[in-house]
Amino acid sequence: MAVFLAVANRKGGVGKSTVSVMLAHALSVHGGKRVLLIDLDSQCNASLILMGGQGWNEARKAGKTIADYFYDLFDGIPANARDYVFKNAGDVTLANGKPAPISIVPGSLLLEDIQGELYLKQASQSNVPEVVANRVRGRMESLVRRFEGEYDVVILDCAPGLSFAALAALKTADKVIVPFRPDYVSQLAVDRVAMLIEDTRNLDDLASIPTEERRYACLANYVRNDDRDYMMIEEISLVHPVLETFLPQRNGIANAFDYIGQPRSIETKYSDAAGDVKELYQEITKLIDTVIAAKKTKVSAA
Repeated sequence: MAVFLAVANRKGGVGKSTVSVMLAHALSVHGGKRVLLIDLDSQCNASLILMGGQGWNEARKAGKTIADYFYDLFDGIPANARDYVFKNAGDVTLANGKPAPISIVPGSLLLEDIQGELYLKQASQSNVPEVVANRVRGRMESLVRRFEGEYDVVILDCAPGLSFAALAALKTADKVIVPFRPDYVSQLAVDRVAMLIEDTRNLDDLASIPTEERRYACLANYVRNDDRDYMMIEEISLVHPVLETFLPQRNGIANAFDYIGQPRSIETKYSDAAGDVKELYQEITKLIDTVIAAKKTKVSAA
């Protein structure tokens, strides 16, 4: 019973890919989880962090990226989803020196183009744009769910904006982690993505949903040791559920996302930020446990 975590924000530059990879590292090493990261961002940052430039380029040339996966299987072609998954991704090891159990479906620079092609294919069957868009998004959602039985946690690294893939990820996710910078621009972006996740028209409708019942949790990132940053985090937390953990500006975080390719412990990789990673893991694990408990209750009730 996999738990799907989307990492999303309609605004760019808030650290979605770095948070996605950090979660993959933390959940696999500290939690022993089998983790799959699906890179849905055409910038492919998560793929480059976990595979390096050469590894990602080889996947691209082999036609084994997320764009290939969506395109090849969209019409129900009986292909194996496992063929698009690369195992033992990244350069972080477990305590026993073995590779962390992280797999990845690599990103693609062509993902946006592929989504356009799939839309045009569906448009031949209907002249109602909303119907066509829902079909494309729904098919992508079902393809993402094909990995449900293979992993404990599936992390969906979303592109900024409202691509079909991002919308499918938000629909699929049990929980959406929304990274944000503590500034006023990010506050507006959090408002917008929150209304999208909860399918509400305005903030008044959003406010009617108790924060503990919402499908998203916000994560403050790039936090400076500055009263203004702390005040902004507090202001956002008055409207949205915000994780107690926040990620400060540290060299350990900035340097951790250079792919070295040599196995090393998570403490070595994150150096002075290793404690931040552990703290984030502990809080995210509580969210995952809540999701699992809710799923079990739903199954029992059925």
